[in-house]
Amino acid sequence: MASARVVATGAAYAARRMLHHVSLEVFPDQIERTLEFWSLLGFTEVPPAPQPLHGRVNWVERDGTQIHLIHAEEPAVPARGHVAVVTPNIEEVVARLAAAGFEVEPKRELWGARRAGAVAPGGHRVELMEAPPPAAT
Repeated sequence: MASARVVATGAAYAARRMLHHVSLEVFPDQIERTLEFWSLLGFTEVPPAPQPLHGRVNWVERDGTQIHLIHAEEPAVPARGHVAVVTPNIEEVVARLAAAGFEVEPKRELWGARRAGAVAPGGHRVELMEAPPPAAT
């Protein structure tokens, strides 16, 4: 039976109807640099994953959304697939990423919002958006 804490936490997420996490495979020797990349986007590392995942995955989180960094000797990296992150202070974030040596370039504006593309360690593409697109409904 689920604990009261688990039920309450699950209910809070369900009420927000949000995407909880995305998993990305990362070379083990690139974990630290990958954690640095996500920290520049405002994500912070959360406590270690529970057993049996401990030591095989790192989790970062921002505003309730997590990125799970799975340690993999042969990571799968999609050629065009990407993660998109809303970054209202996009110019500052782009400057921080570039100063830290990460690949980042401006993209054309869509829906009136500035955008940029970045590449995380290991090759994962990350779209930076000043604002999300308008809601479909």
